[in-house]
Amino acid sequence: MLEEIAIENLGVIRAARVPLADGLTVITGETGAGKTMVLTGLGLLMGGKADAAAVRPGADGAVVEGRLRVADHRAVAARVDEAGGEVDDDGTVVVLRTVAAAGRSRAHLGGRGVPQAVLAEIADELVTVHGQADQLRLRTVAKQREALDAFAGPEHQDRLDEYRAAWSERAGLLAEIDDLTARGAERAREAELLRLGLAEVERVDPRPGEDADLTALVGRLGNAEGLRVAAQQAHDAVAGDDVETAGSAVEAVERARRALEAAAHDDPALGGHATRLAEAGYLLADVATDLSAYVDDLQADPAGLETAHARLAELGALTRSYGETVDDVLRWASDAGLRLLDLDDGGERLASMRERTAELDAVLTAAAGRLTAGRRAAADALAEAVTRELSGLAMKGARLVVDVAPADEPGPWGADQVSFLLEPHPGAPARPLGKGASGGELSRVMLAVEVALATARLGEGAGSGRAAAPLPTFVFDEVDAGVGGRAAVEVGRRLATLARSTQVVVVTHLAQVAAFADSHLVVTKSTGAAADASGTGEDDGVTVTGVREVTGDDRVRELARMLSGQEESATARQHAVELLESSTVGR
Repeated sequence: MLEEIAIENLGVIRAARVPLADGLTVITGETGAGKTMVLTGLGLLMGGKADAAAVRPGADGAVVEGRLRVADHRAVAARVDEAGGEVDDDGTVVVLRTVAAAGRSRAHLGGRGVPQAVLAEIADELVTVHGQADQLRLRTVAKQREALDAFAGPEHQDRLDEYRAAWSERAGLLAEIDDLTARGAERAREAELLRLGLAEVERVDPRPGEDADLTALVGRLGNAEGLRVAAQQAHDAVAGDDVETAGSAVEAVERARRALEAAAHDDPALGGHATRLAEAGYLLADVATDLSAYVDDLQADPAGLETAHARLAELGALTRSYGETVDDVLRWASDAGLRLLDLDDGGERLASMRERTAELDAVLTAAAGRLTAGRRAAADALAEAVTRELSGLAMKGARLVVDVAPADEPGPWGADQVSFLLEPHPGAPARPLGKGASGGELSRVMLAVEVALATARLGEGAGSGRAAAPLPTFVFDEVDAGVGGRAAVEVGRRLATLARSTQVVVVTHLAQVAAFADSHLVVTKSTGAAADASGTGEDDGVTVTGVREVTGDDRVRELARMLSGQEESATARQHAVELLESSTVGR
């Protein structure tokens, strides 16, 4: 629900705070006072299109801030979290919308900047606006079907959910079948290429790391003489007998060790150095032995070199096609084998999916039949309930017809096309709401529908053991257009009835409706210095609007003004008091 709205520099509103309580809140005021700007501000909070022309003249921009209670709406709270916003500890979230005079607007949700569309998503769950400019939602067959499904109750909703789940699975299968069928030739070509590649890899039969080993072998065999000379020279330097005056490294180390040991009795520290030289001698002796063996084993092998080159050429052909190294080729072969199994299994999968699709067709046919039966039963009950409400809303003789007809083809919501038709008076042909009702009549039809839906949902929550989902906040604008007298009282009574289960905000010009309010807000306007909220006394000649809550005698005075235009008239005040005393339902 909406807890409050704060508006700055929007239209004629310089600064106003609009508190919105539970139950029924009415907003009244003289024509041109700026009631529309309150709804404009609400529209901005709910993700509506920003219009720079609505910014108050002389201001840099307009600001609208609202606080929404989302504690009972888990989906909304989750969407706020997903958008990066924060829900306060008291279960509320702050929504902010700014509109620059230059035309750019920004939206914030829970302290985080968000796209305008996110606010619209939140609004779809929390607020339903009914005004002459907002009745298109009732004119669409999709919304009419949704309203009928909501009226039909939780068991019908469960059947609808089951149908939609089966429809979604079937749609996924059909998409996959179409893909497999359309790409059959492409899949066959892919499978053939994979088979050719795998056959080539199998023929060459590479071993992990074989290319690196062969490269090393080619380098060794191709430079056998140079390697032998280098190894022999190293051996001679370490342990050979033909080294010039310095002798071999082994001999030099040994001479150094003996010299140190001879002098160690004078300084024990030299004994430690002698020990380290002994260790170096052992290592040199080992290296000399290994080099001698390397020279003995190293032989020229032209045939082996040719074989290694040929093998490297085979492996090179594979790496050019399937990877940079033999290990890459082996990984490709493993993945290709799995992909080939998947491609070869396409025929079996296709048959299995077609079989499952046939099963789902039967399930959907049966489920659609149950949905149709439920909708037709609910259609009669909804039409009766709405028609009963219309009789008290200055539409006596009008009748709502809820038609459930076969759709051209089944869809994700079943096999029905739901249409709301209005018979304006007995004997008149039933016409679609968009064509058979004026804006004011459409608002009253929508009020009647909402009252019927709210009553049904309350009954389900109380008697079915299943809690009814929280209803959204309803905002009605000009729902009382074209009515007066007793019909106006009935409009107020039904708004109060609806407000017993949810928050209702109504912009009205009828005292009979305003008298039923739990909270009464008045939009007032003033001009020049009198309107200067800052206290500077500047007379800028700009009309500004404020919003205040009226209670007690102030409320009686406002109702008297609405009744006769003379708020101090004793007769009008007495009539206002009588209205307040009689309008106890819903307060």
